[in-house]
Amino acid sequence: MNTFSKIGFVLSVAGGAIGLGNAWKFPTLVGENGGFFFVLLYLFFAIFVGLALFLAELAMGRLSGSDLANAYESLAVKNGKKWRFAGLSMLTGIFVLSFYLVVMAWALRYMWVSLFYLPSSLYEAKIDFQNLISTELYSSFLFFIISFLLTIFIVSKGIIKGIERLNLILMPTLFIMLLFLLFYCFSFEKGFSQAFSYLFYPKLENLSFSSALNALGLALFTLCLGIGCIVTYSASLNSKTNFITSSLVVVFLNVLISLLMGLIVFTFIFEFDVKVDEQGSSLVFISLMSLFYNLGYLGNFLAFYFFLALFLAGISSAVSMIEPLTFYLINEYKFSRKKALFFLSFLVFALSCACILSINKDFSSFFSFFSYDFFTILDKFSSNILLPLGSLLVAIFVGFFVDVKKIYKLFSKFMSKKVFKIWLFCLRFVAVFAILITMIYQIFV
Repeated sequence: MNTFSKIGFVLSVAGGAIGLGNAWKFPTLVGENGGFFFVLLYLFFAIFVGLALFLAELAMGRLSGSDLANAYESLAVKNGKKWRFAGLSMLTGIFVLSFYLVVMAWALRYMWVSLFYLPSSLYEAKIDFQNLISTELYSSFLFFIISFLLTIFIVSKGIIKGIERLNLILMPTLFIMLLFLLFYCFSFEKGFSQAFSYLFYPKLENLSFSSALNALGLALFTLCLGIGCIVTYSASLNSKTNFITSSLVVVFLNVLISLLMGLIVFTFIFEFDVKVDEQGSSLVFISLMSLFYNLGYLGNFLAFYFFLALFLAGISSAVSMIEPLTFYLINEYKFSRKKALFFLSFLVFALSCACILSINKDFSSFFSFFSYDFFTILDKFSSNILLPLGSLLVAIFVGFFVDVKKIYKLFSKFMSKKVFKIWLFCLRFVAVFAILITMIYQIFV
């Protein structure tokens, strides 16, 4: 079997975790939930919940050497056939990828358009974005197909020639691009200082119970948990690799990229006195586009560079979402990699097309249910239900239904027994309780 190199594994998993969401979700949540104290909450949950779950998925992959479904069946102390159904959480990656590719297409479209056009005002930028998602059907499909084909092509090349090679080039490139943008932000004395204060200055009055839940949700979802990605990648990990240090590096890189994105985005926002009242895609595709206009021709270059960085971050995550189910079809049904991708690509393509049509004004009525468009339904159902559920199943399974002696034998090469007991406690009780509370809050509040 082809196996990851140590650096290839770290960069591939980091690439899976780092995506378009880091560009707006992290800095926005930090700013709205207490600044630096929210960062501390996020770090706490990333270590004691996210890292615990990360190592649990990694243990499943290393011990089974297989896909998520077969890992559940082969590692279960009892009722392995029943636990196998927990492997259905691999489908979550397909659902997430289906709407994620649409957002990637937006980044690709803005990257191209920024070469020759930038909106001169927030109003013009808002109209442009609304036209893109609601009327420009040809443009939406064109850039989606490019993103779709590129993702399928990379995964078709396999673990070494595809996924590892991509991330060995892409992740350092992305990091260098972000550093360049960050150094450029230093020239905006007002904007950078306010952005730094916005992210790191203590604001206890903004903290609330929802702040802690937001921090926990951020820790879970930014580590690529709940879809079998870590299980799949770790099944192809060299047995000599110290996966404990590799896991810590992944968490560190994920936090670092989020902080860099936050500083870059908010430097431009504050430099031109724009209120931070638009979240999600609006923050990037509306506010920043109009701000780049104020920089003249340099703004066109920086806009192109910025959206290229977003697209590169997106493609690494997209690859990780489809790989678990691809790996399963190869293992279970002896499909060739290309045959497996052929079947999965039809499903992804159909769901993505439904997402695009559901937000287009001419077709939205055909793809809306209970007053929600299909894009929003797929997003909310995957993020608020399926991803936490997949993580919860992993925590319960590894914590209570896998032979502890097998897990300790695997971990004992790289951690002491005392640290192992702390990890197991965090997995069995802290992670399970935290995820349950998060799911209940997101569903009913």
